[in-house]
Amino acid sequence: MSVAVADGDTVEAGQILVVLEAMKMENDITAPRAGVVGQVAVADGDRVEINHVMLVLLEEEAAAG
Repeated sequence: MSVAVADGDTVEAGQILVVLEAMKMENDITAPRAGVVGQVAVADGDRVEINHVMLVLLEEEAAAG
């Protein structure tokens, strides 16, 4: 796994957030919408299980307030 963003980063819809490696394949996890990264809960090289929260994406307005 490699993490492409950090806490507080502003991201656009479609921007790569995390690259997840599974069965020798790389899968780009992208932002479903524009927002601000509220918390990154993984680090480069981490292993994740099903339903593991990798990061929290906030609405831009929520992050400002």
